[in-house]
This record gives sequence, structure tokens and C-alpha cells, in this order.
Amino acid sequence: MVLNTVSRSLHDLGLAAWFGGTLANAVALNRAAGQTRRLSDAGAVTNSGWNAWTPVNAAAIGAHLAGSVGQLLGNRGRVAGQAGVGTMSLVKTGLTVGALGASGYARLLGKKVAEHGNVPVEDGTTPSEMTPEPVAKAQRQLTALQWVVPAVTGALVVVSAFAGEQQRPRSVIRGLAHRLT
Repeated sequence: MVLNTVSRSLHDLGLAAWFGGTLANAVALNRAAGQTRRLSDAGAVTNSGWNAWTPVNAAAIGAHLAGSVGQLLGNRGRVAGQAGVGTMSLVKTGLTVGALGASGYARLLGKKVAEHGNVPVEDGTTPSEMTPEPVAKAQRQLTALQWVVPAVTGALVVVSAFAGEQQRPRSVIRGLAHRLT
């Protein structure tokens, strides 16, 4: 029981931070950086914010992955025996891989932007006319990508809620009966 509580907590808290932090940065930090007085300061503010978030995000992702493995091990009997649980697990795994890929790619693009230091930009994801092309290209990609990570991790939250519903006694009995017939 304690192991399941720990793994669920790691899974849920890690996912909550991963989703919430990336959503907050997309909604607030990237836009707020454009409120600086000088265009070159906007890039510095954005870089500073995302660089501060990176280790927290990495810890959140690590906690989520550790919790996911713990939940999978703790529920391996249900995954194998209850109809629908294996499919849900595969969907969660696919979404997790997608979120990891999007997060990793966003970090690589963010590093490209940060390598150029205090370049003039409109905000965290919008280049100005004076933005060097490598930074502008990375920012244009980040404009869409900043929404992909919270969208995919948000989908993980929804699938996790569905997984919780599959653990209700009525669902377990129905799923096991379906598997037997």
C-alpha cells in the first residue's frame, strides 16, 4: 500500500508540475518578457526564466517517470487481466514518449536561443526585425511547440483520470469478466 501511495504521488505530482509549469511559461513568461523596456532585455528575461525552470522540469519529469514505472509494476496483474487496462497503458506510454520528445526538442531550441545571449526579440517566442535568423527560426518553432507540451501532458492527466476510473471495483469486475468471455 505504501509503495502504491509513493508511486501515485510521484506520478501525479511530477505530471502536475510538468503540465502546470510549461503551461504557465507559455501563457505568462514568454508573453511577459515582451513587457521589458528594451527588446534585448526580453530575450534575457525569457532565457533566465526557462533556464530556472529546466532543473525543476527535469525533476518533475523524473518523478513522473519513476511513479509511472511504480504504478505499472503495482498494477501489472490488472494490465494483463482486465480488459482495456493494457490499451490505456499503451496510450499513456505513447503520450509520455510524445511529451518527452516535445520537451526535449523545446529545450534544444531554447538552448539555441539562449546561446545568442541578449538578442532583440518581441517576447519569448516572437522575433523582432533585428533578431538574428538562427534565433528567429528557433523562436518560430517554439511558438507552436510551447503549446504542444502542455497539450500532451494535459492529455496524460485525462488518461490518468480514466485509469483511476478503471480501478473502481465495478470496472475491475466488468473488465475481468470481459476478458474471460
